Amino acid sequence: MNAVEKEFLVIIAQYNAMLHKIVRLYRESAEDREDLFQEIVFQLWKSYPDFKGNSEISTWMYRVALNTAIASFRKKTTPINYLTQLPDFAEEQPNDEVELRQERLFAVLKVLNDSEKALIALYFEELSYQQIAEITGISENYVGVKLNRIKTKIKTLLNQ
Repeated sequence: MNAVEKEFLVIIAQYNAMLHKIVRLYRESAEDREDLFQEIVFQLWKSYPDFKGNSEISTWMYRVALNTAIASFRKKTTPINYLTQLPDFAEEQPNDEVELRQERLFAVLKVLNDSEKALIALYFEELSYQQIAEITGISENYVGVKLNRIKTKIKTLLNQ
């Protein structure tokens, strides 16, 4: 393994949690999340030689990850397989209140459109409005406006 490969793997390990949050936001099943994660890492690897360091590495990674998630989501539709019978076992339900709240939040987030998902994901990562604007290509003021609208929409959906 050469130095560039090692450096890339260190970066992926450092931002692994962030990548998995984006994947979870855009995909339902574990298999689809794994596929998207691999596609994001592949796209990051392909574009890594072109990264010039003009922005923070996290900004570049967010941009590639979100663009990959949105683009791959539009490219293919996942077929829906309906079961003819119910399984013999009950799925395990998270018993921890925090897990339940988190699952409810992710269910609400899935209702958002792609641009709303991207903005709220970046907001949850505690990025500044300036960083979010740089990643998404919209103005800092518009980031604030959009995030306020998204927060209101999420509150409304959670209270239904």
